Amino acid sequence: MSARIIFGIGNPGYKYENTKHNIGFQILDAFAEKHKLNFTKSDSLFLSTGSILNTSPFLLIKPTTYVNLSGKAVEQVFLNYDINIKDFLVVVDDINLPMGEIRIRKKSGDGGHNGLFSIIEQLNSKEFPRIRFGVGNNFKQGEMADYVLSKFDLDSIDFVNIKVKTSVELIENFIENGYEGLTKAFSKISN
Repeated sequence: MSARIIFGIGNPGYKYENTKHNIGFQILDAFAEKHKLNFTKSDSLFLSTGSILNTSPFLLIKPTTYVNLSGKAVEQVFLNYDINIKDFLVVVDDINLPMGEIRIRKKSGDGGHNGLFSIIEQLNSKEFPRIRFGVGNNFKQGEMADYVLSKFDLDSIDFVNIKVKTSVELIENFIENGYEGLTKAFSKISN
């Protein structure tokens, strides 16, 4: 069985830590901390860590490219590893969802997200699963970039952290049981 890959979208570097656009990194970091894993540089285009959850191998990937070039890192991941696209899960921020709302999709478009656009373009496919994490859209026209590159407000941090833990649990279910496991786990938390 080949490893399931979880790809978090985000920007590299300290100045982008804990920003809305980096929620994919934050979720993967929380997963790694829970499972006592450390990211290391695996390639010039990404950091990775991996292990086995019960009997299911997995890799977590954080690109070292900027968000809008996520597809370049994805291309390298697919070159380096034997991956079935259905076993490739992307974790991404979404301004189209309220703060902390989580949605899962088996396939869909980019929703205006440059990182997803880059991945879809690189894979020439929209048919990969994803966890979309809502960061809200409380910004004026023309201020989207500043908004997604800003840190979470103090009054939303606790709520976001709870939803990050939920996302980690969803990823665990994906690793063990694929998209079907992700769907079952999601239906339990959304009821």
